[in-house]
Amino acid sequence: MSTPVAADVIVVGGGIMGAATAFFLRQRGVKVVLLERGLVGQQASGTNFGNVRRQGRFLPQVPLANRSRGIWGRLNELLGEDAEFIATGHVRVCFRDEEVGGLEAHAAAVREYGLDLEILSGNALRDRFPFLAPGAVAGSFSPLDGHANPRLAAPAFGRAALRAGATVVENADVVGIEKTGDDFLVETVGAGSYRAPVVQISAGVWGGVLSARFGEPVPIVARGPQMGVTEPMPYRITPVVGVYSSVPEEGIYFRQVKRGNIVWGGGWRGPALPDIQRAYVDPMNTLRQLPMLRRVAPALGALRTIRTWSGIEGYLPDDIPIMGPSGKVPGLFYAFGFCGHGFQLGPGVGDVMAELIATGTTSTPIAPFSITRFATP
Repeated sequence: MSTPVAADVIVVGGGIMGAATAFFLRQRGVKVVLLERGLVGQQASGTNFGNVRRQGRFLPQVPLANRSRGIWGRLNELLGEDAEFIATGHVRVCFRDEEVGGLEAHAAAVREYGLDLEILSGNALRDRFPFLAPGAVAGSFSPLDGHANPRLAAPAFGRAALRAGATVVENADVVGIEKTGDDFLVETVGAGSYRAPVVQISAGVWGGVLSARFGEPVPIVARGPQMGVTEPMPYRITPVVGVYSSVPEEGIYFRQVKRGNIVWGGGWRGPALPDIQRAYVDPMNTLRQLPMLRRVAPALGALRTIRTWSGIEGYLPDDIPIMGPSGKVPGLFYAFGFCGHGFQLGPGVGDVMAELIATGTTSTPIAPFSITRFATP
């Protein structure tokens, strides 16, 4: 048996959370190994919608979202690569008078966290965004939010971490993690073994399997977002658009890329099977999404859909991620289960986790995300 490769930290999982953690650990001079079962950014980090939004979040998550937004704004400078982040703005619209109060209440609440939202209604909303249907009664606009390309972001962090001195190992399927004395021993199939006093588990929905090995099971389930993209049209829709509604089927969202295509998602989620690493588009979901798109922006009804896809995302019952130290094992940290909301948070999560691991504390509060909330007596 070969001698394990030694490091200060081993990060298991090469999505945007893990890759960003590896990058920011190297910025702090920490020797880090990043292990990814497939390719960096191949799973949920590369198959999501690409939304970089802060509004509509669980309030204690807003400081983390704000920190992450600051990193998105200087991503090219940090990584030396372009992940196609554009601060286009993000507008949430509603179609019922009784829903307006919810938008207004959220705007008032997030103002205390430094996020200023503009509430628009009636003609003012349609004057600002003329592509919206007349049925939209109000909207909440966040001007500094936007979108990025999920197929580029996590790999860019992985390559930047590698250039900064991290060991990045793809096609490294982790089959064993155990605490042996002061260190963790991590065994992989085909990529050797690794040893470090600190391990971070950032393995998406598979993170629950690994946390359970350390006596910290969590009720995480896999679901598949339903995405699609249309043929191109002239570039006219600048902001990301989402629908605020208590009806899941109505919760559609879309954005237009500079090439002209409309990328869309939302509504009901489809089947996802983590055991075989597959997620599937349910054609009935697609057929439900298309009239919801037309309801928001009628002109989209003239476009042809050219591709649909899904991915595997991990969801927890409270819709809040797991992030921070283990409640049982010293040196063990978690950052997984972001419930479909993680892409925007990814850079901030990496920075916060690197800060926490390197210094023992973090300037951004993350206590509500602790895995201990699922601990059984």
